[in-house]
Amino acid sequence: MSKFQTVGLIGKPNHPGANISLQAILAYLCEHQCQVLVEKSVAEELIGNSFEAVDIVEIGQRADLAIVVGGDGSMLGAARVLSRFNVAVVGVNRGNLGFLTDIDPDDFAAQLDPIFAGEYIAEQRFLLETEVYRHGDVKSNNSAVNEVVLHPGKVARMIEFEVFIDDTFVFSQRSDGLIVATPTGSTAYSLSAGGPIVTPNLNALVMVPMFPHTLSSRPIVVDANSSISLKISDTNNDNLQVSCDGHVSLSVLPGDEIRIRKNPHMLSLIHPKNYSYFKVLRNKLDWGSRLY
Repeated sequence: MSKFQTVGLIGKPNHPGANISLQAILAYLCEHQCQVLVEKSVAEELIGNSFEAVDIVEIGQRADLAIVVGGDGSMLGAARVLSRFNVAVVGVNRGNLGFLTDIDPDDFAAQLDPIFAGEYIAEQRFLLETEVYRHGDVKSNNSAVNEVVLHPGKVARMIEFEVFIDDTFVFSQRSDGLIVATPTGSTAYSLSAGGPIVTPNLNALVMVPMFPHTLSSRPIVVDANSSISLKISDTNNDNLQVSCDGHVSLSVLPGDEIRIRKNPHMLSLIHPKNYSYFKVLRNKLDWGSRLY
């Protein structure tokens, strides 16, 4: 018997392709006699009554496995919540890139069968936790799977700030902002900004300046157990923002401090048995194959 008896279904609302996959996966799970929990935002789009409509937190609390149907954005949103619970997560790709969603929607049954038979690759990915401090008090906080980004609130404008790692001063900078990325996020916004690709098994963070006002500023890779602090100069004229995975924005004022560290929770990803991180890179980044 599969250890995945209670399965959560999460998808991209109002997306025809995702809806088709959700309906087909629902039928598949019913054939396997699973108890199915469907996230409320997509439950009304599914036909039948062989499932419970619940919120994503209840899926995290009750499910053994969560299947996320959509693109990487859908996976990121779900992962920030599901990482707080002991639930395995697998993605069905109905998006564009699909770095985090491995399952082919046109062949999902053949790929899910081995997973339900216990044949899969399990992987732990860490997240980031960010807090905005104002006059010594926490004003807001959130988590990120890919990256935390300090940036102007509305238009591209120079920001002045200082960077500390484990309370040690590193540098001051005038730039359009700073990206702090996990290995998972090293192939996302960080890569577009010139950051390195960091394999997911490394306990490391990438700090990538955004259009710095100096040619000597370069990305830095640091220990992921480090505590990173960004102290915003009082000379900044405009309100700033900190974005988590590009989804959640926290307001930042001149003089605030942003603290970034590893989140205590881990995301438990499930991959098909033939999963290869480097194969994903070759496919998604259009790298060359072997010559023979």
